[in-house]
Amino acid sequence: MEYQVDLDTFRGPMDLLLYLVKREEVDICDIPIARIAEQFIEYMRVIELLDVERAGDFLVTAATLMEIKSRMLLPRPEELAEEDDDPRKELVRQLLEYKRFKEAAALLEAQAEQQSYRVPRQTFEAPRDRDLAHQPLHQVELWDLVSAFGRLMRETLALKPQQIVVDQTPIHVYMAMILERLARSPRVAFSTLFGPPYERGRIVGIFLACLELIKGQQIAAEQEEVYGEIWMSLRVEHEG
Repeated sequence: MEYQVDLDTFRGPMDLLLYLVKREEVDICDIPIARIAEQFIEYMRVIELLDVERAGDFLVTAATLMEIKSRMLLPRPEELAEEDDDPRKELVRQLLEYKRFKEAAALLEAQAEQQSYRVPRQTFEAPRDRDLAHQPLHQVELWDLVSAFGRLMRETLALKPQQIVVDQTPIHVYMAMILERLARSPRVAFSTLFGPPYERGRIVGIFLACLELIKGQQIAAEQEEVYGEIWMSLRVEHEG
């Protein structure tokens, strides 16, 4: 099973680290390396299922996290145990720099979207509240979906004997299946999209189809609470 899908939403290991720091509500300058490293590796294992080549970047960062964790566990002389000698210093610097760029990019994107509504001498329908509330991967971030997918993979594949099943189904077939399901039901739980048979290739294909539909702004994803159920729905402009 070889899915070649261009997923530019996978922005890289720094994006995942920033997400974990935000979700854990910890100080970005005082990262609990052991806890973050463990969670980072869990996400990396899921990414390896989706894109082995892209997982290489995450593997490098995971190794860096483990090195920092090891250095922090080693006893250090009191004269060296200062902030300047903190093994996390370089990682924090990179994370803060990435955070600034990401916030600047988000601001520019928001301004560009606002400017797009200012078309002179043309009438247009004002965006509905629901449209503004359903921006792709804003309310539910990519990493929320990856986390939910990882849990689903562990639960479903544990029930099946390990065997190799080649799935040749094109992504657009799964995309059409999801859109048809959402056309019948206005709101569908993310987990219910993955019905039997529980072959790895099929589950990965459905997940990648979800990402492509969200990326293409055809469906929206919402989550009421962290680790809660993710709900999928058609965006207003694609209904009917």
